[in-house]
Amino acid sequence: MSLLARKTLGVLAVGSLMVGGLQSAYAQQDDHAHDHDHGHSHDHSHEHAHEHEHSHEHGHDDSHDHSHDHSHDHDSDIYAGYFDDDQIEDRPLSDWEGDWQSVYPYLQDGSLEPVFEKKAENGDKTAEQYAEYYEVGYETDVDRIVIEGNSVTFYENGEERSAEYQYDGYEILDYAAGNRGVRFIFETEEGDTDMPHYIQFSDHDIYPTDAHHFHLYWGDDREALLEEVTNWPTYYPSELDSDGIVEEMLAH
Repeated sequence: MSLLARKTLGVLAVGSLMVGGLQSAYAQQDDHAHDHDHGHSHDHSHEHAHEHEHSHEHGHDDSHDHSHDHSHDHDSDIYAGYFDDDQIEDRPLSDWEGDWQSVYPYLQDGSLEPVFEKKAENGDKTAEQYAEYYEVGYETDVDRIVIEGNSVTFYENGEERSAEYQYDGYEILDYAAGNRGVRFIFETEEGDTDMPHYIQFSDHDIYPTDAHHFHLYWGDDREALLEEVTNWPTYYPSELDSDGIVEEMLAH
């Protein structure tokens, strides 16, 4: 999806899930409070009517094998969307610093077929159906993103756009499947830019750590973006080739 189209969709309630209200309760499996010093409220959750499959595209296949050591289980549970509120911490933009490439071109040229074939072995779709699902999820015209300091630069159709972003808190999303996700949100105050007013990161981590890949949502309506779960452009380090990306995906 193009940058301008995504900015327009930011004002719509897009996606296959519904917001349950800004004062609704967190999912029953995780019912702990977490306070913050900044001025943004994170006490509300967003209940979704349908399973957000992408959020656990890696973690759900692991089935939480508790024969592994405790540390591995702990990290796997968080990655799959099972965590307590008091485990979540604010994250700086530097967690996503670097030069990132979209994986969408690799889906289009067939490089990701081994990933879909692997998913089909244990999933509820055929490899072809997974490819169709991720075609919608990965679609984007923003083929490269560079993050340095507070600056975020989008590269789209041979053009680049930049803006400075500041942290705007996080939101917890509750999924019908019983697991959850966290969006870390950044906002620009620059009014004369073509960049989206908000960008929201999801990378399956919930506290400060360097990202190895991420899903990004962008637009001008903060709340409407939280409803977007059908299109989640996904980025891996630009230094990786197609084999490297496939290896990373299969490892999870």
